[in-house]
Amino acid sequence: MAVRATLSRFPSDPDVQESCGLPWGVIVTPFAPADELGNPPAIGSDGDLLPRCENCWAYFNTHCELDQWSWSCILCGSLNGLTSRSIERYSHSQQACPEMCSSFIDLEIPVEGSGGEATLAMPVYVAAVDLSSSEEFLELIKSALLAALEALAPGSLFGIMTFSHKIGLYDIQGPIPVVKNVFIPPDSDGALPVDLEDAMPLLSFLAPVDEYKDRIAAALETLKPTTSWERTTAAGQGLDGILLGGRGFGVAMEALVKYLSSEYGNTFALARVFAFLSGPPDYGAGQLDTRRYGEQYASKGEDADLALLPEQTPFYKDLADVAVRSGVCVDIFAVTNEYTDLASLKFLSIESGGSLFLYSNTDDSTLPQDIYRMLIRPYAFGCILRLRTSSEFKPSHSYGHFFPDPQYENVQHVICCDSFATYAYDFEFSSNDGLSRHSDPPILQIAFQYSIMVPQEGPLNAQSESNNRPKYFVQRRLRIRTLQYTVAANINELYDNVDSESILSILVHKVILASLEQGVREGRMLLHDWLVILTAQYNDAYKLAQHEIGSVISSVDVTFTQCPQLQPLPRLVFALLRSPLLRFHEEGVHPDYRIYLQCLFSALEPTSLQRAIYPVLTSYSSPDKQAYPRHSLSRAALITSGSPIFFLDAFTDLIVYYSSTADPSLPFPPPQDCLLRSTINRLKQERSITPKLKFIRGGQDDAYLFESHLIEEQDVDGNGIPSIVGFVSFLEEVTRDVMEYMK
Repeated sequence: MAVRATLSRFPSDPDVQESCGLPWGVIVTPFAPADELGNPPAIGSDGDLLPRCENCWAYFNTHCELDQWSWSCILCGSLNGLTSRSIERYSHSQQACPEMCSSFIDLEIPVEGSGGEATLAMPVYVAAVDLSSSEEFLELIKSALLAALEALAPGSLFGIMTFSHKIGLYDIQGPIPVVKNVFIPPDSDGALPVDLEDAMPLLSFLAPVDEYKDRIAAALETLKPTTSWERTTAAGQGLDGILLGGRGFGVAMEALVKYLSSEYGNTFALARVFAFLSGPPDYGAGQLDTRRYGEQYASKGEDADLALLPEQTPFYKDLADVAVRSGVCVDIFAVTNEYTDLASLKFLSIESGGSLFLYSNTDDSTLPQDIYRMLIRPYAFGCILRLRTSSEFKPSHSYGHFFPDPQYENVQHVICCDSFATYAYDFEFSSNDGLSRHSDPPILQIAFQYSIMVPQEGPLNAQSESNNRPKYFVQRRLRIRTLQYTVAANINELYDNVDSESILSILVHKVILASLEQGVREGRMLLHDWLVILTAQYNDAYKLAQHEIGSVISSVDVTFTQCPQLQPLPRLVFALLRSPLLRFHEEGVHPDYRIYLQCLFSALEPTSLQRAIYPVLTSYSSPDKQAYPRHSLSRAALITSGSPIFFLDAFTDLIVYYSSTADPSLPFPPPQDCLLRSTINRLKQERSITPKLKFIRGGQDDAYLFESHLIEEQDVDGNGIPSIVGFVSFLEEVTRDVMEYMK
């Protein structure tokens, strides 16, 4: 569990917090295997015996005072009695108790309702494949699913379903693959003529991967796109005589969730569905009207981004709710460059605990690598995340792909969570009294309860072949991290303890929310105004504003020269304003790509997020020798460095660029055994998604991809839109606005 605070020293009271101009909060990656410094938790069992405060329900931890019979809660100060079992436990071997040795612990707890018995469950995976597609799309999906089969643990159950104007269920446990089709009525309200369970029993549909891997691969080879004749005959004429397509995605997903729900809690504890889409759902329940993308918003004086970012139907949000109750998590892989309305579809994935992936074409798609990488990572499910604080302050907002508990405050439910999934909170004071530097320090306790699948060792029964299959049981665990912070003496000390990457994380969450609710223009204004106010308050705190005669301000410091910790912020804000997340529809930003970035960015941990927004540019004097670890993103930086090789890490892209003046004797591309290659390989391994790797020779290859990342240049992509300014012009604009604000 990695936890990063935006301010490593907390503000002392609401006035200081207000006047510093910085968000105050934490970024949490609960299922990360170690803390932010790389230290793993202390592991143990008997988590249900861990003492809890009778007043605030916080857990006992190393910061609490312990007497022979009682303990004092560090969060609320209450005195609590110890049970006889805890007294015995702590009097004999304190060093054997994880909660006495570390403030970061991970303990096993009993599974609810199991009566202490091991709860058996199988990992279940279903591929839902769009046949209203092309041969190229299906070839990519076959590659991806063959990669997925290699990543699945032995004993996993796997099913293949197809959808178009009909739903196809594959029985691959017989000698040859058999497909049972259920037609979707054209005027479908979601009601199929037969239930999927009647078409094929679920346990015939789900096949053990280790026994039937070859047959699953053979079944994948039989996937063929539906012909345009089949689709138009089934779909018939649509509105205004337009031929409707035949992609009944909504009906198929609704039926699949209902189909799987019958075995939730018996065969499986979590079923993961991989939905592969080649375009918008346009048939039956859940179909989406994509004509809104072609509207001429500018001529009508409307904000295109505000019109295209909200969902057009609650169908997929409601379906996600049903999926959660059925133990089904959906990952959506959209491979398309046409408008698919991910604004409506995204809820099915992110609210059921899944992820949303978008690939613009099949040629250089990293889908097979992404799905393999996703499946070999450990994941937790049925998670509950609870944040507790000392009484002087409290969480004010929470951000991320979770949903709040309907009953308890500051409790979030996460359906499925891997080691990269990240969430954010910001804080406010409970009263005007604030925090005193002379009383107890502020405390934060994060509790994360989760389930994992654990393979059972040794066969239970050697009588039958089916009993020799690997078996799994559900293990419930409780991970707790208790952190103690200090209070800043003054605003200067607060500024000296800023984590700019964590500040960026909170800002990204806030501008995404503002964009969704009020449009991209509002999100941009919010971000720009925040930087202006912060700069003004910093100038005020350090008494830097120069005044001419009277009260006219002649100069201000907009680059934070007195405070190194704040210096990255203007560049980060500038880069965020220049990113597709906040550029306008009329600048050519596709609404689906914007939605994909919103979903990606709001789940990234701070270091990855900063690279995605302001890439890291490094120079090398040779493939084996780094010249300089960081350059600004400008052509001037390339020229002045004099290095022949540059490496740019933009999180989703890794680009190696040889300058046009590089010595021709330098090997191109870099050899496999050099420092640059080992750096690239390490970064690829550490990523949650597979970055695309590109090698470019300046003066010979098209360098647009590399140069488009040099965002500090004026009008870098040459499209002449006046809203695009270089970094120097941006700082001049901020200077004018700060002077105006400080008047």
